[in-house]
Amino acid sequence: MFDATHSGRHAVVRGLPRRHRGIPGRRCHTRAPMLRSGSRPGVPVQMVSCSVTVRLTMRNALRQSMAMAVVAALLTAAGCGESGSAGGPQVTAPSPAPTAVQPLPAQGLRTITYGGVSVQVVIDQPAGPVRDAMLLFHGTVWFDDRIVPAAQLALDNFRRLLVRHDLLLVSVAYPQQDRAMGDGVREAEAALLWVKHEASRALGVTVDRIFLAGHSQGGYVVTRLNTMHPTAGVIASAPGPLDFEFRCLLEERGSAPASPECGVMVQRYGVPSVNPGPYRDRSLLSFTSGLLADELFVQGLADAAIQMRSWPLFRQALDACTSCQRNFVLEIPGGPHEALFMSAEAREAFNRFLDQRRSGG
Repeated sequence: MFDATHSGRHAVVRGLPRRHRGIPGRRCHTRAPMLRSGSRPGVPVQMVSCSVTVRLTMRNALRQSMAMAVVAALLTAAGCGESGSAGGPQVTAPSPAPTAVQPLPAQGLRTITYGGVSVQVVIDQPAGPVRDAMLLFHGTVWFDDRIVPAAQLALDNFRRLLVRHDLLLVSVAYPQQDRAMGDGVREAEAALLWVKHEASRALGVTVDRIFLAGHSQGGYVVTRLNTMHPTAGVIASAPGPLDFEFRCLLEERGSAPASPECGVMVQRYGVPSVNPGPYRDRSLLSFTSGLLADELFVQGLADAAIQMRSWPLFRQALDACTSCQRNFVLEIPGGPHEALFMSAEAREAFNRFLDQRRSGG
């Protein structure tokens, strides 16, 4: 180590063997010299990070300013110095070229807003290019503190059905607590319009086609949305309630356990035996015409009795629709309420329905 200090008119190199001081032609080598300068010897100025050969001739007692200028010139020529250090030579290294940062796929829970309506969604964005999206809707969950787990479960179940994993999946946690049947369609519609108009910008993807899929009350929601907005295709698994009036009549008569859904309707509209209209209007049987996109309905024929009582009426109405796009009905003999997720035939029909419409079929 050496230090360059000055006192009066004389500059001195300290820390070198005496025989090397001020003798022309001698060189000093160091891996990490420290420069010191100032009116008081020993004040550190800069750590030097490279080897330097310094030749200082002290024969004629050089002036302080000349000595320091020589040292600074040598250090600068050698490429030493740290940008921004005070009191020493400053060399600024060129900045590296900026590297383009690719946005990470969007994953997990977020709150989206469209048209002043907010709703939570669980997003699964594949790592590769995205061209199409599918909105997913869970079944009945009365308490709103459980709708996010229900949305995640719906996402997991539908994702397992897919053969191709290149869809942007958006599972919608639409609310139900203290609401009349069907009121959650408001948030479901906001999610659909957000994906249609905002998702490309918000997520950095291109969305060409939008599909809807739902199970149970989620199937009810997507079928109602299909009467409101055109999409590339809709899949409804065991949709219901098909006949909400009949279901609440059973509860009114004590033939079925009381449910929160019918309880809210009774508080708002009275019992169905006296005022059946609002119950009938919210039944899925009232939404079997004017379907704007092709829709695949999957129904296990070993579903609950209340579902199977109304299923033939519902299918008949679908078959008779003249204002609908193409309706496809797949019935799974012996299949339960969750037949779509348990039947190989249903899974094949599900993927075939998607692939045909993604390829323009």
